[in-house]
Amino acid sequence: MFTFNQQSTPSEDWQRATSIYDFNATDIDGNLVSLEKYRGNVVIITNVFAKMHATYAERGLRILAFPSNQFGNQEPGNETQIKSFAESFDAHFDLFSKIDVNGPSAHPLWKWLKEQPHGRGLFGNSIKWNFTKFLINKEGQVVKRYGPMDDPSVRTKSLLVINIESL
Repeated sequence: MFTFNQQSTPSEDWQRATSIYDFNATDIDGNLVSLEKYRGNVVIITNVFAKMHATYAERGLRILAFPSNQFGNQEPGNETQIKSFAESFDAHFDLFSKIDVNGPSAHPLWKWLKEQPHGRGLFGNSIKWNFTKFLINKEGQVVKRYGPMDDPSVRTKSLLVINIESL
């Protein structure tokens, strides 16, 4: 297993990972979390929180939210402020520490997600804006990458919702 957190020295070991279960990440409270704990669940990894957890939680959906301040300074707060903001919306998802999702200091998990066959972007692999989502199957593999405009909280059945229901 690879141990990566925001404070760790950048490493290229992420390239040897075979699933998200090979990664650890620091949660919003500073605890190191093995992503192995999500084995057997459908997972959405996003760089901001999503509102769909309540709808699909009973089917095993887990949302992992990784705040990032790389997009228009939209997440300037510290971990305590981010957690308080999420709690004010009665959010039910796993919130991790603020990270970079692009560039040389990007969290290794996000580097890995963007390099997977189904994790590549339409116009390059960088994350273009907040609300990018990666749908992960129960084996820890990227099934699909969704852009910021793919909003599963809308009433119409988006491809994201259809994929979640089929996993």
